[in-house]
Amino acid sequence: MATALLLENPHPDADPQLQSVGLTTARHPGALDEDELIEALAGVRVLGIRSKTTVSARVLAANPQLEAIGAFCIGTNQVDLKAAARQGVAVFNAPYSNTRSVVELAIGEIIALMRRLTERDRALHFGVWEKSASGSHEVRGRTLGIIGYGSIGTQLSVVAEALGMRVLYYDVVERLALGNAKRARSISEVLRNSDVVSLHVDGRAGNAGLFGAKEFAQMKPGALFLNLSRGFVVDTTALRQNIIDGHIAGAAVDVFPEEPKRNGDPFESELRGLPNVILTPHIGGSTQEAQVAIGQFVGSKLASYIRTGSTDMSVNLPRLTLEPSESTRFRCAYVHRNTPGVLALVNQTFAEHGANIEGQILGTAGEIGYMITDLGTDLPAEALAALRGMEDTIRLRVLTRMPPAS
Repeated sequence: MATALLLENPHPDADPQLQSVGLTTARHPGALDEDELIEALAGVRVLGIRSKTTVSARVLAANPQLEAIGAFCIGTNQVDLKAAARQGVAVFNAPYSNTRSVVELAIGEIIALMRRLTERDRALHFGVWEKSASGSHEVRGRTLGIIGYGSIGTQLSVVAEALGMRVLYYDVVERLALGNAKRARSISEVLRNSDVVSLHVDGRAGNAGLFGAKEFAQMKPGALFLNLSRGFVVDTTALRQNIIDGHIAGAAVDVFPEEPKRNGDPFESELRGLPNVILTPHIGGSTQEAQVAIGQFVGSKLASYIRTGSTDMSVNLPRLTLEPSESTRFRCAYVHRNTPGVLALVNQTFAEHGANIEGQILGTAGEIGYMITDLGTDLPAEALAALRGMEDTIRLRVLTRMPPAS
């Protein structure tokens, strides 16, 4: 039986990482719905997903043996992170590995829309020669408005400026402007002054419906619009109407409120068939280079967690890394409720049963605490039983540690 299940075809480079820590891997090419996922996870310790698989609290509760989830993508809003933390399941993602791929897609689409390449291409495919400069412009000297100035937004800013564009951005977090980019005081300021508006916000629930009829109305007539962030952020009905009315000259959309779970499934959208509109099937990070990097990065984080208990880059547990000493024999990875006195109780339990602590680190995040403890002695069964019986215990894993090679 497989102990690691990978859905939605993450790069094969993830498999050797997981197999290196004794996990057997199985794959399923598409996403699974809630009931299918509950059944498929029987006996599975590690789950790998991309953007279309939802891991709900019900899925987690039905599979208490699950130890870690790897999201082979940027976003983690498809996972109930709080429920995972409360069950002691560590969640990892790839926040930076496909940044360049998304940026290059955005730049390519901006140029294609500005030159109306979609319409010129379509005409020739239908056997019609339409050579014209009407509605076609250079990107140089135009203003790019970026909503969301995180890792993708900042890199897009730099590349766009290298093409001769001016950059205006807005983010709810105070972020340092790169190059000659200027920070706007509001989304409205960006919309009023930009020839191109590109969304790069995260998947937090508060961003749902962020961009609708009111926001489109504030954009400059003839401006372009891109959404390579999350489908639920944009009112597609309002976008369609603004394109039909001519207020928006073109759009590129890579994400949709409802997306097919598997390749080959039918795709429906009210944006189909509109002029100067580029629709892509959520491929912002889908380059070979990005997928290799994501597979290696997330695979390595999952493997490290299984082998050492390291939560470096976890999105839902305190981020801890502890280097073992040469005399370390056992490591305890302990997820618990964040209540006063837990550290003292754990150490008292070890002391009462003659276990010698070689190293220890503790971190907390909200209602969850995580502790890694290295022992240089045998680990008495009575101590383990006492720890597992503590009221605040969520998950206790015991890792056998061999001394580092000399």
